[in-house]
Amino acid sequence: MLLLTVMLSGCATGGRASKGKLFQRGVASWYGKFHQGKKTASGEIFDMNKMTAAHRTLPFGSRLLVKRSATGQTVHVRINDRGPYSGGRILDLSFAAAEKIGIVAKGEDEVEIYGD
Repeated sequence: MLLLTVMLSGCATGGRASKGKLFQRGVASWYGKFHQGKKTASGEIFDMNKMTAAHRTLPFGSRLLVKRSATGQTVHVRINDRGPYSGGRILDLSFAAAEKIGIVAKGEDEVEIYGD
């Protein structure tokens, strides 16, 4: 059980992502139309066309550089929601952010999260 917990937690180094440093590695997915116009955990209205993301613990307003491990494609996002809540994923990207790094069709992929 301990090994599973360590594997799912990725490379988390604490409560904040330090600028330019690897914070976490794992699977990211995306969300869009179903949540469009609904209130996020931060109180902001979700807009699937903005470069935002949901993370379980990072402070709202945190800015991250998300790198798709397979291709090296990157996107800058701002944390405005909580999640993901299933599948051992570490990040839920807005549709626009996921589209920028090419994971919309696949649904999810391995990413690295850096402080921005």
